[in-house]
Amino acid sequence: MLNLSTLVSGRKVMISDGAWGTRLQGKGLPSGQSPEIWNLEKPELVTEVAAEYIAAGAQLVKTNSFGGNRFKLAACGLDQRVAEINETAAACSRKAAGESVLVMGSIGPSGKMLIMQDVSEDELFNAFFEQAAALTRGGADLILVETMTDLDEARIAVSAARAASGLEIACTMTFEKTVSGDYRSMMGVSPSEMCEVIITAGAQFVGSNCGNGIEQMIPIATEIRAAAPDTPIIIHANAGMPVLVDGETTFPESPEEMARHLPALVEAGASVIGGCCGTSPAHIGQMRAALSAEQSG
Repeated sequence: MLNLSTLVSGRKVMISDGAWGTRLQGKGLPSGQSPEIWNLEKPELVTEVAAEYIAAGAQLVKTNSFGGNRFKLAACGLDQRVAEINETAAACSRKAAGESVLVMGSIGPSGKMLIMQDVSEDELFNAFFEQAAALTRGGADLILVETMTDLDEARIAVSAARAASGLEIACTMTFEKTVSGDYRSMMGVSPSEMCEVIITAGAQFVGSNCGNGIEQMIPIATEIRAAAPDTPIIIHANAGMPVLVDGETTFPESPEEMARHLPALVEAGASVIGGCCGTSPAHIGQMRAALSAEQSG
């Protein structure tokens, strides 16, 4: 099995994939429908998304399982099919990846709030354990806990994934710039505060995704590097900050614009760089080209 720690040792940098939801919508997934349903109904199109990113130069691809926990799937009446949905998600990406590309089993937030007491820590742990175990059976190489804003939920997800999978664990949180100029999650957590808790919980990789364009990710990566100098950093940036155009949310950064900031993000300490909302295979292709130029320069 491929091992991300080995691949990024010596400060090597790898390119990850981009957005999944919008890619599936481009293939016909109705807006508002759970993307995870397509793991059961149209697995060939799910595999196709992973294959498109790999063709563009991605060295790691996620799974179509971001909302694959029992709480999110209950809204679609699919909470009894968690194992099947997540195993198939991993199998689809594994089919596209073969043996040369890493598969990251994606685990997103539960949609429940610990602070509101609408879920217990044990319930969260069990849900994330169930999902991580299924992703592992389906062929994931590592588990990616992503888009977290609540540090307690992130900690529980990392602990559960480690217990369930035995794989390497990565965790990324979403931060926003405050009026004072620093970055905090919606629940008030800073990148440096994240590092201590998440690494202690068992994550081998930490970072940030969503919420910011690639340029805004540079100070976030810098803070993480200062707090955790020996831990590889994963950054999945949006294609800029979302703007509303003719009633539709769009992301304005072109592939060339994102790629232009890649050297500075590498300098800040990022080991794995990819995309989140608004990014496409074209964005990943430009970032891979920029990285190749950086490494050969």
